[in-house]
Amino acid sequence: MNHSKKVAFYTLGCKLNFSETSGIARTFEEAGYARVDFQDRPDIFIINTCSVTENADKKCKQLVKQAKKISPDAYVAIIGCYAQLKPEEISKIKGVNMVLGAAEKFNILEHIAKVDAERESKIVASEIKHVREFIPSYSIGDRTRTFLKVQDGCDYFCSFCTIPLARGRSRSNTIAQTLSVAKEVADTDVKEVVLTGVNIGDFGKGTEENFFGLVQELDKIKGIDRFRISSIEPNLLSNEIIDFVAKSRSFVPHFHIPLQSGSDNILKLMRRRYATDLYRNRIEQIKQLMPDACIGVDVIVGYPGETDEEFMKTVHFLKDIDISYLHVFTYSERNNTTAVRSEDVIPMEIRKERSKQLHLLSDKKKRHFYEQQLGKPVTVLFETENHDGFMHGFTENYLKIKAPFNPHFVNQLKKVIPYKIEFDGLMLAEVQVEAIA
Repeated sequence: MNHSKKVAFYTLGCKLNFSETSGIARTFEEAGYARVDFQDRPDIFIINTCSVTENADKKCKQLVKQAKKISPDAYVAIIGCYAQLKPEEISKIKGVNMVLGAAEKFNILEHIAKVDAERESKIVASEIKHVREFIPSYSIGDRTRTFLKVQDGCDYFCSFCTIPLARGRSRSNTIAQTLSVAKEVADTDVKEVVLTGVNIGDFGKGTEENFFGLVQELDKIKGIDRFRISSIEPNLLSNEIIDFVAKSRSFVPHFHIPLQSGSDNILKLMRRRYATDLYRNRIEQIKQLMPDACIGVDVIVGYPGETDEEFMKTVHFLKDIDISYLHVFTYSERNNTTAVRSEDVIPMEIRKERSKQLHLLSDKKKRHFYEQQLGKPVTVLFETENHDGFMHGFTENYLKIKAPFNPHFVNQLKKVIPYKIEFDGLMLAEVQVEAIA
């Protein structure tokens, strides 16, 4: 294939996938390919997949069908977690030309260059146990923020999760290498960096370095106003990390901490590495030092063996701790996991009802958190888009703010005072005159 052709990318799943897609896209652009939108009749479609839930698998199949409608003669390559887990299954999807596994996706440009005219379906996927290399990446395209990949893989093997099978063992670069990539980001217009990975608290595993050391060094980088820690396991979110964030220059008071269940019995079945007492301790430590911190929580409903009593333990636990919002996942069976072999299956209608209950609880928690922030001065990093005369942005503690659109505020940190919670769930704010240095 010659380099005058057009390529389009579509990303499913997590922030880590978005980071990797962006890095892969830059290699194509540097090689002379024109990156276009999915709808712009590209010559090559590259779909970066997720496989956390069954719906993600279905979405991949829908996207292939959509791609072939848009550009019937286009070449379709599938990468990502689903591609590593089920390459043979994907290769049988009508319209798929190439499937690349966890290690091979970063060399996709070379594979595309070798494509012959016959376009027979090609699978290149190493066994995940052989995937050891860490490939750094970061997203570009949003002037406001970037997702910086600092870690990959996971050694935890929770009973419901396929990610270790799709991503391999935990691995990362050194702190020095990670700082080098972060400084590349600092040379752009980006004001905020979100640290991402599969299990970022495991950074440096097997070496003398660790995530706390990384956080301390990143805080010294000039040119980046904010660092935000994405999802981090409660047992890896040490009190020293919390203490440091509370007084740091650039790390913001926003944490996303997976819980999965408020029942210690279910946590054991899930093979999680903590109990609810430890989780509660982390929340209390954060709120003691940073009363206005935003805390998001992942929780799974309908896990095998989750009786009504065990579910209510989760409900009561979540009501009792000072958190800001929930990400609720309805348990779905995944092949090659321990949980799928359980006979204590929860009927889907019960799973959906429990999910509905926790979504309502999340709405109440978020409303309460927003109400607590009314009238308090905060800083917001405004985004580019004009939403019917308004602009949006996030504060350091993850309040989503709306204010009258002003092009001079785009990608700027501004002091605001939120004074009203709008019907769309955003906070209307008054922008102060002075900018934040």
